[in-house]
Amino acid sequence: MLLGVTGGVAAYKAAYLARLLVAVDADVRAVLTSNASRFIGAETFSALTGNAAHGSLWEEPGSVLHVALARGSDVAIVAPATANVIARLAHGIADDLLTSTLLEATCPIVVAPAMHSGMWRHPATRANVETLVERGVRLVGPVEGALAAGDEGIGRMAEPEEVLRAAEAAVAGAGDLAGHRLVVTAGPTHEAIDPVRYIGNRSSGRMGVAVAIEAAARGADVHLVLGPGMVEPPPHVKTVRVETAEEMREAVLGEFEGSDAVVMAAAVSDFRPERAAEGKLKKGSGPPDVRLVQTPDILGELGAIKGDRVLVGFAAETENLEEGGRAKLAAKNLDFVVVNEVGRHGTGFGSETNDAMIISRSGGDEPLRTWTKRQLASAICDRLATLLADGR
Repeated sequence: MLLGVTGGVAAYKAAYLARLLVAVDADVRAVLTSNASRFIGAETFSALTGNAAHGSLWEEPGSVLHVALARGSDVAIVAPATANVIARLAHGIADDLLTSTLLEATCPIVVAPAMHSGMWRHPATRANVETLVERGVRLVGPVEGALAAGDEGIGRMAEPEEVLRAAEAAVAGAGDLAGHRLVVTAGPTHEAIDPVRYIGNRSSGRMGVAVAIEAAARGADVHLVLGPGMVEPPPHVKTVRVETAEEMREAVLGEFEGSDAVVMAAAVSDFRPERAAEGKLKKGSGPPDVRLVQTPDILGELGAIKGDRVLVGFAAETENLEEGGRAKLAAKNLDFVVVNEVGRHGTGFGSETNDAMIISRSGGDEPLRTWTKRQLASAICDRLATLLADGR
C-alpha cells in the first residue's frame, strides 16, 4: 500500500493509519510532501512501516522512483488530503513525488480530505472532488468536528479505522454495499405558515448525511433526499433537495423503484397548516388561527409497498424508547428501527452523539447506549450489508 501524506495538522493521524495498515500485514510505502514534513517526520513512517519513507523525486539517482512506487502498489491512500493536493490530482498536475506517483498509478486510490470548512465548501474544491469521484477515486470523509485554530465544522479527516476499511474494500474490488442502490433521507421538513414562518423541528440532517457518507464509502450507489438542515451534502452523493413533507414524499417515491434499501433518517413534520397565508401575518392583527392537518406518512406508505427491499426507520422518543420503537417496527413494516432519545442536551437533534438503540425484526438488538453519529451510521450499514447479502 502506498500512503501519501500531505501538509495538514491531520498528518498525525497518518502515523496511526500506518500502524493499522502494518497490523493487517500490509507492506506500506509512505510518501510525504514537503509540507507534510513540516508536521511530521519521514523517520516516523520509516520506523512504523519498516520501509524507507520518501519525499523527493530525486532521492534515488539512477531510478525512476515515482514509476516504481506506482507499479508496486495495490492501493494508494492519501491521508490527509489537502485542498491543494485534491486540486492538483483533479487537474493532472505532477510537480512532486506524490502527485507524479498518483498520476502514474493504475491501482485504486482512496482519498481522505482534511481542511477548513470554507475550503471544503468552496465551489472549486467541490468540483475537484466530483472530478476525482467520476474517475473512480474513493472518498472517505471529511466529517464534522474540531479543526485547527479552535474552529468546529465540516472538514475534519475521517478516523484512520474508516480509511483502513475503505482501503481494504478497494483492494478487494468492492465494499460490502457495492452493487446496491440506497435511498437515504435526512434533515427536517418545513411547513409554511406564511412566506416568513414555518412549522419545523430541530433536526440538523447530520445523522442521515453520516449514513449516506458511510454507505457511499462502502460502495453503495446512494441517493440522498435532504431537507433544509444545517449540513452540506457530500459532493460525491446524488442529492435531491426538498423543503416540505409532500416534496420529500415525491422525491422518495421517485427514487424508490430502483432501490434495494431505504433509510428514512429524516425528521418529517407530522403536521402542516391547512392553508399557508399568501402574505406575511402581521403581529398587530393578533394570534392567527392556524388549523393543522396531517402530512403524508411516507414511512408507512413505503412499508406497504416495500416488497423485498430493506426498510429502516428512525424514532425520536423522550420516554418509553423500546416500547415506542417496537410499535413503530410493527406498524411501519420495518426491518429495523433506530430509536433515538431526544429532548435533553447531548443527544439527538443537532448533537454530535446519539443515545440510541437498534431494534430489529430478525433479532440481535443493540441496547441503548451513546454513539457518535459516525459509529451509528457504521452499525446501520453493517446491518444493511448483512440483510442485502441474505437477499432481503
